[in-house]
Amino acid sequence: MASDNDPISEPTLFSAVLTPHRSLGRTGFCIVMLGVSAISFAGGVVFFLVDAWPVVGFLGLDVALVYWAFRANYRAAAAYEEVVITPSELRLRKVSYRGDVAEWSLNPLWAQLEHETHDEFGIAKLFLAERGRRIAVANFLGPTEKERLADALLAALAAARRGPTRTVVP
Repeated sequence: MASDNDPISEPTLFSAVLTPHRSLGRTGFCIVMLGVSAISFAGGVVFFLVDAWPVVGFLGLDVALVYWAFRANYRAAAAYEEVVITPSELRLRKVSYRGDVAEWSLNPLWAQLEHETHDEFGIAKLFLAERGRRIAVANFLGPTEKERLADALLAALAAARRGPTRTVVP
């Protein structure tokens, strides 16, 4: 049972966790690495047979660099952004792939959604703005996803500006 000192919980108008898209799963990564390794091995054998053995080391280095690039890409995929809008607060939380956390709290009555648009592709950048500060949001999303996010954020901000609604029961 709630006491009189408990704050009234607000309804959540919008909540989303935004994560970078990675289309290549673990199985695909293994297949790509096996293919790159097989091609490098076959090329290494050919160069070894024609007495160009120093090239074999460079082919092995290529495989190691491709592996390192994929691992760095997967590590960066651990980053995410969390956006929550209630009638009295807009919270933005960004977590980097290293675990560094940055948080902002904005008033949804004053917050504005700004965007930079590219003529050919659509929305290039989204920003949440309030009182002279601009915070970039969803940089890792594509233009179509940014468009959908912008529509949802605008609808939630409009709902927050309308204020609470009451249902009158006769």
